[in-house]
Amino acid sequence: MSIQLPPSAAPRSAYPVDALPTPLRLRLLDLARREQPVSAYVYDGSIAAERARELRAALPSWAAVYYAVKANSFPGVVEALAPHVDGFEVASLSELELALGARRPARVVAAGPAKSVPVLTALVRAEAEAINAESLLELHRISRIAVAEGVRARVALRVNPARSPVSGSLRMGGTPSQFGVAEPDVPGVLREALRLPGLDVVGFHVHAASGNLDADAHAAYLRWCVEWSARTARANGVDLRLVDVGGGIGVAFEGGKPFDVARFGELAGRVEPPAGVRVVLEPGRFLVADCGWYAAEVIDVKRSYGEWFVMVRGGINHFQLPTSWEIVHNIAVLPVERWRESCPRPAARDATVTVVGELCTPEDTLLRDVRVDRVRAGDLVVFPYAGSYGWEFAMHRFLGHPVAERHSL
Repeated sequence: MSIQLPPSAAPRSAYPVDALPTPLRLRLLDLARREQPVSAYVYDGSIAAERARELRAALPSWAAVYYAVKANSFPGVVEALAPHVDGFEVASLSELELALGARRPARVVAAGPAKSVPVLTALVRAEAEAINAESLLELHRISRIAVAEGVRARVALRVNPARSPVSGSLRMGGTPSQFGVAEPDVPGVLREALRLPGLDVVGFHVHAASGNLDADAHAAYLRWCVEWSARTARANGVDLRLVDVGGGIGVAFEGGKPFDVARFGELAGRVEPPAGVRVVLEPGRFLVADCGWYAAEVIDVKRSYGEWFVMVRGGINHFQLPTSWEIVHNIAVLPVERWRESCPRPAARDATVTVVGELCTPEDTLLRDVRVDRVRAGDLVVFPYAGSYGWEFAMHRFLGHPVAERHSL
């Protein structure tokens, strides 16, 4: 049996506790005073809002920033972002409801394979700026719904390009995929779409990669999407009004070089979309990764065959990202001085430890081989940069343990 584990952190040390903002430490220590063990996300929406303002200010006027709600659906974060983004990218009924609740009228674009008829119906009724259609059948369904509603639905054709114009940690173009229409099939699908009575074909959606930290490469990708869309629209009789380039901006971990927003904006400004064309960017993780922390109480500390294990209330049922994405997601240890139990308090000092969760599987491993000065049962292990694909990405129901709480800072 192959066991999926995150990579080893050796020879890294845990972050010092003062890497955690003081208000966060106070909030977590307050949570630790309760009877139930701590397992919670804490978010600071102002950090996400500032990131959105920075990106929006760097971009030319023809560009629009739509927050990809899938990255973090906590209502407080969505509401904090609402005044500072041009709209939202949604992929489900619940995400659509969040967007509509945070801002009315809410400008939304929608993506995702295998959209159900109820989802498509809600999007048509919400007058989505664009439903990014993934197939010919989906186009037929949207048209049928729109005709029944007495409207024409705005759609953009999602395209899987024959070559991926950008590299990244998660490649989503240029290979066989459930996402979008393969580029050779685009002309035939467009011919059908332009004949359907309930559709207003406004443009194209391309999401070729995620996790890109190279501003020059990402600007070149944006240019490629705009130029490809303009050529394809001319060749196929599409009145081009929207080009959706997806997300894809990466987040630097462990002192890596962050994405250069100013450089990206400068290079994007040299692109000249056709008159009247709106270019949509859908950042998710980039906007919210550093606005959240996942904290889990240490239930036990023990040594097994010479190795230390720190066992926490939680695990991949709360924070699956490190294991699924095979990344080193470092921690800080927040000391909690109160010890409620009369028995000795186990601890590891100046030791290399592995952080594991409460599930009955060795895959429930969050961090391996990280050096700590001290960690005790009852302390809190805190993962910074947990604001994206944290709570939303976890295995909530495995074993039926309570889900992680979510709080605003």
